Amino acid sequence: MREGFDNATYIQMQAERIRERIGQFGGKLYLEFGGKIFDDLHASRVLPGFEPDSKIRMLQSMADDVEILITVNANHIEKSKKRGDLGITYDEDVLRLMDVLRDMGFLVSTVVITHYANQPSVDAFRHRLDAMGIKSALHYPIAGYPFDIDHIASEEGFGKNDYVETKRPLVVVTAPGPGSGKMATCLSQIYHEHQRGVRAGYAKYETFPIWNLPLQHPVNIAYEAATVDLDDYNAIDPFHLEAYGDTTVNYNRDIEIFPVLKTMMERIMGTSPYQSPTDMGVNMAGYAIVDDDAVREAANLEIMRRYFKQAVEVKETGAGEEALKKLEVLMNQSGISTTDFPARSAALLKEEMTGGPAGAMVLPDGTVVTGKTSNLLGAASSLLMNALKAMADIHDDIDVITDEAIEPICHLKTDHLHSRNPRLHSDETLIALSISSVTEPLAERLIEHLDDLRGCDAFFSVIVSLTDQKLYRTLGINVCCEPKYEQHRYYHK
Repeated sequence: MREGFDNATYIQMQAERIRERIGQFGGKLYLEFGGKIFDDLHASRVLPGFEPDSKIRMLQSMADDVEILITVNANHIEKSKKRGDLGITYDEDVLRLMDVLRDMGFLVSTVVITHYANQPSVDAFRHRLDAMGIKSALHYPIAGYPFDIDHIASEEGFGKNDYVETKRPLVVVTAPGPGSGKMATCLSQIYHEHQRGVRAGYAKYETFPIWNLPLQHPVNIAYEAATVDLDDYNAIDPFHLEAYGDTTVNYNRDIEIFPVLKTMMERIMGTSPYQSPTDMGVNMAGYAIVDDDAVREAANLEIMRRYFKQAVEVKETGAGEEALKKLEVLMNQSGISTTDFPARSAALLKEEMTGGPAGAMVLPDGTVVTGKTSNLLGAASSLLMNALKAMADIHDDIDVITDEAIEPICHLKTDHLHSRNPRLHSDETLIALSISSVTEPLAERLIEHLDDLRGCDAFFSVIVSLTDQKLYRTLGINVCCEPKYEQHRYYHK
């Protein structure tokens, strides 16, 4: 868990780089914000020391110059597309993003709805935005996009889109998820600005892949592992190599679309400011890595996490085997295997010794603790309690929660809520622990160490319940499971 990334340096360098790019275009920049604008947990896992809110903190350092547009694809609204990490629809996430960003002091001026074609759900969403006093703009499907440049950069293309009048030098364009039309929104706005005699430019802020790390660096491979379902892959930027003689890394979609994008910028702006996809980026993360070995180790762990997550998905759904095979290839490229995953061997050994589901966790000091299924606690609950005891320096044999505190909850679950499983899930165990803390000082000591488990890795010998996985994620604990069920049944939810 040693840090390999200097977060303060990153924030400073990143803000300076963006200010330079604003100046390059005479004081107006549309910045496509790739990935998550905050809660970037992937980056914090592969770059230990990177804070999940680093990007938003960087923007806060220049908040008076920032204006934010949120884009959402009309088809995503119509199909009720959900964010996999939050479980909420994209239109609801638009409102969530607006609340969070406004609470942070940002000017969030407009919601841009792209690919609008009179979808009924979109009209209802716009009416809802109007009732809340939120401005919205419509962008329409453009025939021939993105290759018919003459049509796109005309009054019948970008010219038909609503123009959003922005006031500040840096316009950040973000979205609930991929495919929302961020780049097209930036280009449409630049077209309208130039039609009005305003000089404005475009840049892209995407953390991964890190352009100035080697193609086969584990951090860049971990990005491929995270996007394996999208068929993205990293590649050497051939345009940058030809223009400057420097080897840099980008990903396939940006490389494939660059000739079209360059021609489009030439048509809109008169000349293209960029000779390569790498030129378009402003990411400075590579310059803030201070311990390459620590970063490599963290990235390799992430690759293995992605593998086990995909293996579980294959087990649960019967789909995704191609992605799993790609992840096996990526692990081979990094020189790692499933046997290298911390705590896995301890969890499997514990299961072999006890004859039931078990788990293991690597604590911040490298100590490995285990937990097993008992009559009253599931493996996830047992492991959580044992990890907290280790952090609080309380011997494993000491009962912090008495059976008298647990048994009524088990009784409630089975006799009144009609659950087949009497054992406490990890969230129910924390409730029992919290109740016990009223009379038991040791219970309070355990609760005080909950935050110390953030960033730890846990591994279970079977697929644990969604309830346990959610609680562990809430605590910031990374969870992986062996792709097998505790029982041979057809329905496991």
